[in-house]
Amino acid sequence: MDRRVDTREIIISVFSVALKVVIVVIAAMLIYKYAAIGYDYGYRIFGEGPMTTGEGRKVSVTIGSDMSVKDIGQALENKGLIRDAKLFVIQERLSEYHGTIAPGIYELSTAMTADQMIAAMSSEAGKDTESEEIEEVPETNPMLETEEYYTEEDAEDTGEEPAPGEVTE
Repeated sequence: MDRRVDTREIIISVFSVALKVVIVVIAAMLIYKYAAIGYDYGYRIFGEGPMTTGEGRKVSVTIGSDMSVKDIGQALENKGLIRDAKLFVIQERLSEYHGTIAPGIYELSTAMTADQMIAAMSSEAGKDTESEEIEEVPETNPMLETEEYYTEEDAEDTGEEPAPGEVTE
């Protein structure tokens, strides 16, 4: 009987070890799989390319004042401008334009990255373009070309003192 007990214990311990090895292998495979998915997702946050290369396709997008970043991302995904709306939310959160997307109608392209789209829809971008508009200042003063001013020589010719700022015709 000792022999049967020893064989039974050996079989149980072999199955126990085999089960532990299978569990460790499955755990390692799952860790590898989800680590790769996590790395890919993390890389895409900062390195996501545009949907197409070249000029791309122009798409008009309307952003309402009541839309959240998640809603905007879903709208962009539905129009084929981005691959993943959830990724867009993270990209917007980490961008320098966080919280500045303004309502309006925007012409976006499938050749734009998510960062470029966020910048185009940002109220900060609108402020930059307005500040670049500079009114031209003429090099000469038109007032000096049409009116004559008294000088000290003119005062000597007429014999009278001109009042300060007085203009002659």
